[in-house]
Amino acid sequence: MKKCNIRVIYLFLLALISSLSSAYAGEIIVKDANSFYEAVKHAQPGTTILVASGAYEGVFYFENIKGTADRPVVIAAQDPANPPHIVSTHEGMHFVDAEYLEVRDLVIDDWRENGFHVDDGGSFETPSRHIVLKNITIRGGGNEKGIFHGIKLTGVVEFVLENCVVENWPSGGAGINMLGSHEGVVTGCTVRNSAGRGEMGLQTKGGTSDILITKNRFLNAGLKALSLGGSTGLSGFRPPFQGYEAKNIWVEGNLIVGSESAIVFASSEDVTVRFNTIYLPEKWAVRILQDNTSPGSIPCRNGTFTDNIVVFQSGWLQGGINIGKGTAPETFRFARNAWYCENRPGRSQPYLPTLEEDGIYGQDPLLRSPSENDFSLQDGSPAIGKGHTALKK
Repeated sequence: MKKCNIRVIYLFLLALISSLSSAYAGEIIVKDANSFYEAVKHAQPGTTILVASGAYEGVFYFENIKGTADRPVVIAAQDPANPPHIVSTHEGMHFVDAEYLEVRDLVIDDWRENGFHVDDGGSFETPSRHIVLKNITIRGGGNEKGIFHGIKLTGVVEFVLENCVVENWPSGGAGINMLGSHEGVVTGCTVRNSAGRGEMGLQTKGGTSDILITKNRFLNAGLKALSLGGSTGLSGFRPPFQGYEAKNIWVEGNLIVGSESAIVFASSEDVTVRFNTIYLPEKWAVRILQDNTSPGSIPCRNGTFTDNIVVFQSGWLQGGINIGKGTAPETFRFARNAWYCENRPGRSQPYLPTLEEDGIYGQDPLLRSPSENDFSLQDGSPAIGKGHTALKK
């Protein structure tokens, strides 16, 4: 899908947020875990469930919660300034085959498996669709190991994750994991792992396509801050395997701090990474990998990396760019990036697989105050017009 169509999706989904938020009907106020569970279980199109402040402990698993375009199901805090806390020893909340659902202003604490999970019930013939998660905070609990995720979307179509905070997920998982999901926007979110564990901050895999990831903050977000692709068993693809793990993914206007690797292209096609600020990745700014080697796999190809600011130190491996076997690095395009090795400026130019167009090397981009989490540019910066603050729309 071309960029203009990604923008159409973005505008459509933002309109979806507005329409869901304004379509209140049939309000129910709940104040304990049992009434909360029953209200959601029996929600009908037009139901708005307002959850009072307090702790809600239990297993919150729901099937076939379906609103309509003009009468969505809404689950929200009664008092967003004092949000309710969902506490579970299993998954925080799990929705199967949901449609026209908005969940907002909740905190999900102490979960042991996935924090918030939406899926298609095992069949992409009936994907979950029109899902909005807004102002949700998801904090990992006592399970430090395992392949579990903060937000997991499996077979979800047309969705928005807006202003969510995800932190401290288990070691083998991702803050946000998309498997076979399509036509979505992730915007304004903060993904961080202060516990020092977690495989990935965000991952798109299993045939995921047409995703816009914009204006988020990835702060020490696992080993791979953004894994754009991956390795999925053939039965997990939605739709069936077409040779790529991820396609038509746009990553723009994000701040990426720390992590072993900032951007990983993995068995992907047509992925664009532009106008991001990448600060002190431990080993690599960019990796180009072929994680899926199943028969029929296309080589990782046609990636674009432009108008980014990359600040690093000279301990980088392989010049900051890692290229795996079976990929097509000659199809990647690099242009107008500003690269700066802060402890050895003379070593700022990375080892790219293709000739970069109009790159800037060895010039301090003059970030205002990284120690105070201010990564905007000072006046006179040679990187004006690049990085996450340059993208206005």
